[in-house]
Amino acid sequence: MAGMLAQEKRGLPHSSHWGAFSVLVRDREIKILPHSRDPDPSALLGNIPASVSHKARVAQPMIRRGWLEDGPGPDGRRGIDEFVPIAWPEVLDRVAAELDRVYSAHGPRAVFGGSYGWASVGRFHDAQHQLHRFLNLTGGFVRSVNSYSSGAASVLLPHVIGPQAFVAGNNVSWDEMVAHSALVIAFGGMALKNNDVGGGGTSQHIAKDRLTAARRRGVEFHLISPLRDDLSAEVEAVWHPIRPGTDVALMLGLAHTLVSEEAHDRAFLSRYCVGWERFEAYLLGGDGQPKTAEWAASICGIPADKIIALARCVAGRRTLVTCSMSLQRAEHGEQPVWMAIVLAAMLGQMGLPGGGFAYALGATSNTGKPPLAVPLQSMPTGRNSISNFIPVARIADMLLRPGEVFDYDGQHLTYPDIRLVYWAGGNPFHHHQDLGRLRRAFCQPDTVIVHESAWTATARHADIILPATITLEREDIGGTAGDPLLVAMHQAVTPYASARDDHAIFAGLADRLGFAQAFTEGRTVRQWLEHLYEPTRRALAERGVNAPAFAEFWEDGELVLPTLPWDGGPIREFRRDPDHAPLPTPSGRIEIVSETISGFGYADCPGHPTWMPLVEAAGSPAAVRFPLQLIANQPATRLHSQLDFGATSLASKVHGREPVRIHPRDAADRGISEGDIVRLYNDRGACLAGAVLSDALRAGVVQLATGAWYDPENPAAPMPFCRHGNPNVLTRDAGTSRLAQGCTGQLALVEVERFAGSPPSIKAFDPPPLLNK
Repeated sequence: MAGMLAQEKRGLPHSSHWGAFSVLVRDREIKILPHSRDPDPSALLGNIPASVSHKARVAQPMIRRGWLEDGPGPDGRRGIDEFVPIAWPEVLDRVAAELDRVYSAHGPRAVFGGSYGWASVGRFHDAQHQLHRFLNLTGGFVRSVNSYSSGAASVLLPHVIGPQAFVAGNNVSWDEMVAHSALVIAFGGMALKNNDVGGGGTSQHIAKDRLTAARRRGVEFHLISPLRDDLSAEVEAVWHPIRPGTDVALMLGLAHTLVSEEAHDRAFLSRYCVGWERFEAYLLGGDGQPKTAEWAASICGIPADKIIALARCVAGRRTLVTCSMSLQRAEHGEQPVWMAIVLAAMLGQMGLPGGGFAYALGATSNTGKPPLAVPLQSMPTGRNSISNFIPVARIADMLLRPGEVFDYDGQHLTYPDIRLVYWAGGNPFHHHQDLGRLRRAFCQPDTVIVHESAWTATARHADIILPATITLEREDIGGTAGDPLLVAMHQAVTPYASARDDHAIFAGLADRLGFAQAFTEGRTVRQWLEHLYEPTRRALAERGVNAPAFAEFWEDGELVLPTLPWDGGPIREFRRDPDHAPLPTPSGRIEIVSETISGFGYADCPGHPTWMPLVEAAGSPAAVRFPLQLIANQPATRLHSQLDFGATSLASKVHGREPVRIHPRDAADRGISEGDIVRLYNDRGACLAGAVLSDALRAGVVQLATGAWYDPENPAAPMPFCRHGNPNVLTRDAGTSRLAQGCTGQLALVEVERFAGSPPSIKAFDPPPLLNK
């Protein structure tokens, strides 16, 4: 009772991907209190109150009119049609019947289980685990692999140095940077806005504090990015405003200078790497073009003398080379990651504290932190009976080109013929590129079923929408391997209208399909939470530390878990003894040349890092008509498209539209002033945005963050026009290469003009037309 009274006073404990917090509810008013141990709470917490009862919430189950009247089948009315409210018993009957029809007539290879996104911080209510468990019990499904965030790197890295976890926040810590680094050269930066977010939640945002401390100690920072604010102003970084997409050319120019001045570590390259001689021949001009600083300058836009000076600066010091995820979300995205590893290897500091290479350090709030000493459990998903998969960013190709053969990581795969898409958690009309093409793809299946809490564009393009709860409306456990706080996520408010949690929805379907016991195992939600907590409690007890029973943990609201000492991970172990602790690559060494990749014969991903021009970039034929380079990066005011209607996100809008940053020189050339509504366009589509003039980006570059809810004036138009400012009407839907088939949505070519006349009304958050049955 004392614990309950204390919680009432301090708020109910809860968590989100952007931080742990408490909830105070007074007369339906929601107040969010950041966790007391967080030194730099995220402003994104300000988006949460609007999530409870916004007009965009889905109030009851819905079925699209055309599907209800005409039945399953490809339908160009998706995204346009009205919806009909349906009672829960009937809608579950219809969904169960459609699943039974598709599995019986076409088999599990005709079902795509789409659950990509940051749906829930909870260990139990994570939508992906719930959906995959359900579909595995139904008979199996086609799945997706990798991520939009890191699709290229996650495939490349195992060939070159080891799994992504080896170099993504587990080999160099923030504290080691503060204590040991002399210089950090940050390709793509380490933007603090990205550090606001951590998968599974976080109790401490430490990046700003550690970066500031490193600078106070004298660490020198160099930022390689078209955007000056890709590193915190507190670190006083030397800004090198590179042309977007040309980092590999710059790295090659730096490498050529190091070799020319004999400043590279030949002993390290010989002992710890394979393929140096072959790469060195390419570097020095074996293909007819020496990769000199002058050559690099002509491509990347950084003067040759600056490149030479930077190469001299990084040599002979404890230098950390970092590479952001953003660099590999572009055509040939494998190359900058690979070349950054080679550059770090040339400096000879792989595995040293505060030196070497770090991928995606600062990309989320839980990188560079000590790992947990005890396990965390999630909802078990069971076994998928089929092996078919696609790289996640190839969903439109799959739906539009069934039966077509494609390459992926040395394999020849075939796109399946998908009849039913089941999506729970995530919003492909945020993540994916070329939304006009994606809309055409979503018109192809027989049936699209979506669980959603709000009327996102994905919900609007579904046939059946099942209203799902948000985290404040249910109980869960929040925790992640990169943060020591385990949170008892108490329900703060009752579910909106007739919304149900994903587990309850799937349990209802499982009952109709005859496997309710297998899905629920006879447990209530609270019993599942206790079941998932038990392995953690048992591991704590075995270590002889505080191991409260579940009831005590739940009443206390949180539990601080022990962490392991930082040891630099497998890369440091490899440096100490490469013979007895080899890397999990074919050679056991860092592969500057990969014979495996070379053997695939991919022209767009050769056997060593290579400069290859982009199809859409400055100097390309397309730049004649579309001379500005668009950077469609992560937003600062929300996580992807989540809670775009929240207070923090709305405060950043310009006349209700997403802000686009443009250099004053480019704005003047086009007669654009601060606050003008502008139109961005290319041959794929167009969107409106609010102009923000800024010299914090390179001239010739415009920056429009992803995540504004897609709001097409005519959803059926082949070249969509988004009134709200979603840049993915402009981005290109093509794989990074035949190796990884990753997302290339970071960069595109566009033109920008001042919008003439009265801009159209924004309807992104308005529910679609509803009909009575």
